[in-house]
Amino acid sequence: MTGTFINVAAILVGGAIGLIFGARIPERFKNTVIAGMGLFTAALGLKMFFESKNQMIVLGALIIGALIGEWIGIEDWLQSFGETLEKNFSQDAEAGASSRFVRGFMVSSLLYCIGPIAILGSIQDGLTGDYNLLAVKSTLDGFASIAFASTLGVGVLFSSLIILVYQGGVSLLANQLHAIITDPMMAEMTATGGILLIGVGVSNLLEIKKMRVGNFLPALAVAPLIVWILNWLGI
Repeated sequence: MTGTFINVAAILVGGAIGLIFGARIPERFKNTVIAGMGLFTAALGLKMFFESKNQMIVLGALIIGALIGEWIGIEDWLQSFGETLEKNFSQDAEAGASSRFVRGFMVSSLLYCIGPIAILGSIQDGLTGDYNLLAVKSTLDGFASIAFASTLGVGVLFSSLIILVYQGGVSLLANQLHAIITDPMMAEMTATGGILLIGVGVSNLLEIKKMRVGNFLPALAVAPLIVWILNWLGI
């Protein structure tokens, strides 16, 4: 879990820098930076989507994953967790789902967790102890945290808790996951994650259309399951 600890530290350090120096950055600069990251996130998600060998698998994973996510209430859980942290650790005058704290927590949690590096890096770290991929991700997340925290506030720092649980959990289960997930499964999982990244960019960063992106997270597990079922059926 060395790579996960490095990732957590990068988010905390980057977020702290953003909080300390954020007041000195003009609001229009911060908004432009966030918009730029939204465009980059959407473009990266599109690139990931093109790795799919069968787009219908991605579509099926999104639909099934969304139904599971809505049933479980992942977005509501993230929001509730963020509001609980806000009440205990933030003096932000706003409250509820629209508060800056909750938005910062949810945006950064989703962005840092979604993507092939988070999954592949965690598996590699847990299986072989090689944390190079997560070190690269940590650098990217650290710079992103500076921009996010300067605009969205202290909630960004608390997203490190989600990283610790998510990436740490994948690393601890790396042996089992490595034995199960094949290259075709990883390709469709990556493509599905790309669609979710586009959702994060459009909904949370560019704020073009509000979507409950968190409820699509189960699709990341559904995609490789569909690939396995199709292989088992010989399709």
